[in-house]
Amino acid sequence: MGTWGTGISSNDTYADVYTDFFDLYNGGKEVDEITDIVIRRNQEMLGMPDAVNDLWFALAKAQWECKELQPEIYEQVKTIVESGDDLKVWAELGATKSDIGKRRKVLEKFLLLLQSERPKAKKRKKKVIREPIFKKGDCLTYKLANDNYGGALVLEAEYGTELGLNLIAVTRINQAKKPSVEEIREAEVLIKNFAKWDEKPEIIWLSNYKASEVKELVEVMGSIDIEREFISSEEKYKYPYTSGWKMTLIDGVNWQFESEKTKSKPKMTLAVKKLIKKGFWERLTSIA
Repeated sequence: MGTWGTGISSNDTYADVYTDFFDLYNGGKEVDEITDIVIRRNQEMLGMPDAVNDLWFALAKAQWECKELQPEIYEQVKTIVESGDDLKVWAELGATKSDIGKRRKVLEKFLLLLQSERPKAKKRKKKVIREPIFKKGDCLTYKLANDNYGGALVLEAEYGTELGLNLIAVTRINQAKKPSVEEIREAEVLIKNFAKWDEKPEIIWLSNYKASEVKELVEVMGSIDIEREFISSEEKYKYPYTSGWKMTLIDGVNWQFESEKTKSKPKMTLAVKKLIKKGFWERLTSIA
């Protein structure tokens, strides 16, 4: 879950969504448009019970700070708090009775805050340009929860923007030794069918968020040439967006492999070496 405390903002999901919201806000976009963009970019979280509540909490807090809390967002949070849904998630994840009690008080206090009126809307900050963390073609490895190594490929890098995006293809690599560049090229893309996901390839845009922490988490094993261009507007918006590197590279892989212990593996397959070839994606209409 990426949680370091019982506070509303003490988890990776909240931090990611809140940061993305104000990146767009500081870029001059209006709250309604920002909310739509953030929800669209984070569709992946809507199927994750241990992340979706924090998505709504972050959106509600950000809107409240802008003095534009939407009634539907408030009602979403109110339902989560009053139903005890968030506390059930914490219990299922093994939280102690003490932490659940603290979380209950935090949620009640948060709901009261949303019912109050902020004196002034938060001021917009000057736009900041960020560059992508990795280069196109970089082959990445990192430790999974089982202490094995996973692997991913950087399909694209977008320069000169506020978000500094990398398009990442996460693979099914799960092995005791660090994968080589060739092993990443020969790997299968991770296809998700856990929770509410229905044969979804894990190909996702990730922003330059907490770059130093990402670099501590990830090692670049080398680079390969990628024929295909993913940066055009027609290509770019085929893929979802998040700033949660750990959730994408590690947590999502762990959840998929854990799911496969009791549920059949996805029927669909997608090889990295085919994905990166020019012209292949047009033929792969089944996952467009």
